[in-house]
Amino acid sequence: MREVIIASLKQRLSAYDDIVSNSDDEQMVQKLDIPKHKSLGEHLWCVVGARESYAHAISEGDWSGFGCSLVSLAQVDVAKTLKASGENLIKAIEAVQDWTPEREGFLLNLAEHEVMHEGQIIRHLYGLEREIPNTMKWA
Repeated sequence: MREVIIASLKQRLSAYDDIVSNSDDEQMVQKLDIPKHKSLGEHLWCVVGARESYAHAISEGDWSGFGCSLVSLAQVDVAKTLKASGENLIKAIEAVQDWTPEREGFLLNLAEHEVMHEGQIIRHLYGLEREIPNTMKWA
């Protein structure tokens, strides 16, 4: 099952990269006019932070809290940090020698987090009448 989750996660990493590459600075901060709505950049800030935090947890086998290195929602910064967080996550996963129940739990939590944001981002893109890349699984 772990291999299936990892394969799905890798596909999702690519889909997020496709969204960002087709966005500009204005679209990164654009919001729908509804309560508690996040911009694309804000969603991706959370995605990057989760990837970084869970990569660390998977490597160490222990949760040490949430942190995010993304400090700007400019498209170029989001694209660069999002891609790096995905690459570093895959490296962390591939380096694990001993898949403990804790590490598998972190992997599952990360996969759920990515799917949750994917759904929110799809809704966001539809609401702004933007095109959704074919790589988005649930669109």
